[in-house]
Formats: sequence, structure tokens, C-alpha cells
Amino acid sequence: MRLLLISNSTNAGEAYLDYPKFNIRDFLGKEPVKCLFIPYAGVTVNWDDYEAKVKARFNEVGHDIYSIHHFDNPIKAIEEAEAIVVGGGSTWNLLYQVHLNKLTEAIVKKVKNGTPYIGWSAGSNLACPTIKTTNDMPIIDPMGFDALNLVPFQINPHYLDKNPDGHGGETREDRINEFMVLNQDIYIAGLREGTMFVVEGEKMSMIGKRNLRLFRYGQEPKEISSDQDFSFLLRD
Repeated sequence: MRLLLISNSTNAGEAYLDYPKFNIRDFLGKEPVKCLFIPYAGVTVNWDDYEAKVKARFNEVGHDIYSIHHFDNPIKAIEEAEAIVVGGGSTWNLLYQVHLNKLTEAIVKKVKNGTPYIGWSAGSNLACPTIKTTNDMPIIDPMGFDALNLVPFQINPHYLDKNPDGHGGETREDRINEFMVLNQDIYIAGLREGTMFVVEGEKMSMIGKRNLRLFRYGQEPKEISSDQDFSFLLRD
């Protein structure tokens, strides 16, 4: 498999998809690739507008996208895709649409046969066994929490170490601790903004200046820098 799993699309004060655009270019390669875009996480954005926004950035680095929502047969669109790109937004609506259109099996088969997969935020959540570590409000019943299970661990994108000043609610780590109590046999990767995972076959690395915060039930959280080998997460 070839996966590029990005924590967030946009760093504060920057243009949309600006910081990861060259990572996307390098991941897809020198030859132009026309990628199938899945905009289903977009709820408050029109999917045509979402497609145009992503297309502009991909064109800037020599690649292109077209959106699955234009197809009468989305399964066939998956089967014929050169690469699959899944945007961020509502993870709940993303998974709902994937289940509604019965795309899980087609995506998994395609990606496991070598088709590149790029996701950011909700699109990275979708690559996990479930969407139970998304940060998003459950605005729709996704017809089950099971996702693509392309990686055997959970990602918490946009991971934050503390709550905003003046907010008395639970921290992100508190919520992950709750998840771990009820799901004790799986790693959770707190993927901070500006970082991303790259999977090439059985190898996984992380790109970015910030550390990963790794959680597992019964263990102290670990801070892991991007110069380490993350391949062990693909085996556990």
C-alpha cells in the first residue's frame, strides 16, 4: 500500500493545502496523476466548490483531480482511479456517504493493490479501523463506525496538548483516555497539525517538525520525533 495521511489541510495563517502541497507532489511522483477526489466530508461547502478548491492546489504542483460526485456509478469510479484523495470536513458524513454508496470494499481492494491514497483530517480518520477517534460532532448516523482499516491503529488528527485558555472542558488527552478504557488493544496516534504519515508497503515514516504523541492502554503516552521509524504501528 501507498498512503499519505495528513493531520490537517491548513496551518494557521496559510492558504488552503499550502503546507503539504509539495509532499503531495512528491508522493504522487513526477508524472502527472489525475486523482479521484472524494468530497463527502464537505457539509457546509458545495462539492463542486470543494472540488475546484482542491483542484487548484493539485494543479499547482503538476497533478489533477476530478470528483466522485459527478459519477452515476461511484464504485466504477473507484475501480478506475489512478489515485484516491479524500478531503477533510465531517468524518461522520464522510463515512455515511461511503457506506451509503457501498464503497468500502472497492476502496480497500483498490488501495491494497497499490493505488495511492491521500487523506487529510477526516480523510486520514477514514483510513483507520474505525472513526471513533475523530474530533467531529456526530451530525449523522454513519451506519456503523467501521472505516477502511487500511492501517491497524487509530489517528487523532489536529491533536492538541491542552484546551484553550478559559475552557473548563476535557482535554484531547482526556477524551483519548476514555477511548482507551473501552478499546484497550489498539494504538492511538495523536497527529499534531503540520505532520503526516507516509506508508510505503510495510514501512511507515512521519513528516513534520512536531512530535507524535502515541497512546496505548496501560502505558504512559510517548513523544516520538519524526526521525524515528514508525513501521511498528503497521504490525500492532
